Amino acid sequence: MAMSITEACIGCGVCLPECPNGAIDADDSGRYFIRFGLCTECLTVHERPRCLSLCPIPQCIEPSQRRTETKEDLLRKVHRIAIHRAFRALDSAEGN
Repeated sequence: MAMSITEACIGCGVCLPECPNGAIDADDSGRYFIRFGLCTECLTVHERPRCLSLCPIPQCIEPSQRRTETKEDLLRKVHRIAIHRAFRALDSAEGN
């Protein structure tokens, strides 16, 4: 499952720079949210989601109730993100 930031969030921002996929962002009102398409629960990078490990507020970050994913789904997402980054790096190297 992708992670989700709940109403309990105080907006401290500890999680923002720690997400290895840049999945955490803030809306115009400063409320933080996690982009489902980029959240891999830190699979292959950390033992558990980094945001969950660092958040000072209990129950602030939890598995999304709207988006359920298996470990295989998350691994496919990890690979898709890695391929996307590789192509972006190639484009940058070529000056495009």
